[in-house]
Amino acid sequence: MYARTKTFTNKDGSKRTYVQIVEAIREHGKVRQKVVANLGRIDELQKGSLDRLIASLAKFSKTKWIQAEADKLMVHSAKEWGLDLIFRHLWEQLGLDFILKRHFSQAYTCSQLAEAVYAMVLNRISDPLSKRGVNEWLKEVYRPSFDQLELHHLYRALDFLAEYKERIELDLFDSTRNLFDLEVDMIFWDTTSTYFEGRGPEELGRYGHSKDHRPDRIQVMVGVVMTRAGIPIAHEVFPGNTADVNTFSQIIADVRERFQLTRVVFVGDRGMVSQDILEHLDKNHIEYIVGMRMRKVKDVGEVLKTGGRYRTVKGNLKVKEVWYDADRYIVCHNPVQAEHDKKAREEMCRKLEEQLMVGNRGYRRYLLLNKDAVVGIDQEALKEEARYDGKYVLRTNSQLSTEEVALAYKDLWRVERAFREMKSSLDLRPVYHWKDSRVRGHIMVCFLALVLESALQRKLAEKEVELEYVYLLRDLQQLKAVELSIGEDKYLCRTELVGNAYEAFRALGIRPPLKVAEIKNDGNGTCKQSARTSDDYHTPSLL
Repeated sequence: MYARTKTFTNKDGSKRTYVQIVEAIREHGKVRQKVVANLGRIDELQKGSLDRLIASLAKFSKTKWIQAEADKLMVHSAKEWGLDLIFRHLWEQLGLDFILKRHFSQAYTCSQLAEAVYAMVLNRISDPLSKRGVNEWLKEVYRPSFDQLELHHLYRALDFLAEYKERIELDLFDSTRNLFDLEVDMIFWDTTSTYFEGRGPEELGRYGHSKDHRPDRIQVMVGVVMTRAGIPIAHEVFPGNTADVNTFSQIIADVRERFQLTRVVFVGDRGMVSQDILEHLDKNHIEYIVGMRMRKVKDVGEVLKTGGRYRTVKGNLKVKEVWYDADRYIVCHNPVQAEHDKKAREEMCRKLEEQLMVGNRGYRRYLLLNKDAVVGIDQEALKEEARYDGKYVLRTNSQLSTEEVALAYKDLWRVERAFREMKSSLDLRPVYHWKDSRVRGHIMVCFLALVLESALQRKLAEKEVELEYVYLLRDLQQLKAVELSIGEDKYLCRTELVGNAYEAFRALGIRPPLKVAEIKNDGNGTCKQSARTSDDYHTPSLL
């Protein structure tokens, strides 16, 4: 059986064409066509009913009807799409495209430079490469506007980022605060370092304390300012030989002045605080909450000896306020952690009794050598150690309540954890640049990637979506855009969502693109999706 058309002429001369299903039969030694079914007028059928009929009949075919059209089917490309769909949405929500174009407006290639920044940021999230590597990577991502980019756009964009860094951060701060309804009364500061491949920049490249354990390499120091919600708002770049304590002091005045914050309580961990820093903060009337080194600061031992009742703040967190030598301290106690510390110490003592571990520095302080040169366990040292079980001590000069101080420092733990987890975005390597402006621009790209990732994590938290972030990115990378054509008709298809990819769309309140959408020519020689899916390639369909 096969389909044929039959045309009839009306009395007025007009013609109508019908579609028929016929089969060839042999009668009396001759072949003739027998009409099996009249399907109707072809102009009416082409409005949609014929497509539905074909689709319904295809399920009964072993080879499917598409196989019959295989010669007309051509797959043109299959590229990554998922990360762009998610992070471009956040990019637009934060107003970054508008911000960059406004500051780059003096450049003839303003649009290309703004797009180049986004391309480099997306690459940091996806697969960090050198700028030459990014130029090749662009061909693997489904975003038609990347086609207009060339290598020189990437390098020029770095120069512009370095030049307008502070203005961009200020605009981004206002946008972020409005989008997430942030309370910026406390800021958190953390630093990292990275080394260079080669001689590095003249101004910033220095030998210093390497957090990458590469003292043989020239490096640069980078600090990031974050809100208590874990959203980065600014960053600073320092020569590689800058100490953490110096960055701590310098950033405070800068943040208050740049962002015009009437009140800022600076929160820092014990590793970034020295007595000189504390005196500087007190002298300049800057409020702070800092963690204290438990066993290396004499005042802490005296504070722990001070009596007083604990008050329960939240969960297992109990606090009490202690004033010592005109300084305010907050003692925090976690009964669950205290029990864990106690059991760990008892297990250590058991091992010591079985076999003295003099060579272990962690155990050595509990050993006692008597006058007969016999080594034993120092019971007084164990008793002294028990005072630290489940406790940590904070120092503050703020007027916040005891509970607020404790919770603010607890937020620091969460921010530091988020910072460590998102170091992949601030993974500055590979760094091949030797000009200071290019290095600063490169670090700005990494900072913007950190902003986007933290924004997505904030959205996921708001929807109470709990999952491994790194695996979510991998799931999104599996979402591909496939361009194909059947004859003269072009289509854009997407692959299935795998793993937890859909959770990212749900967190942002958008729907994934349609599985198949026709691509139509817009009359200017370029192809765009039909309006059913989106106005542009990168925007997910809201239908």
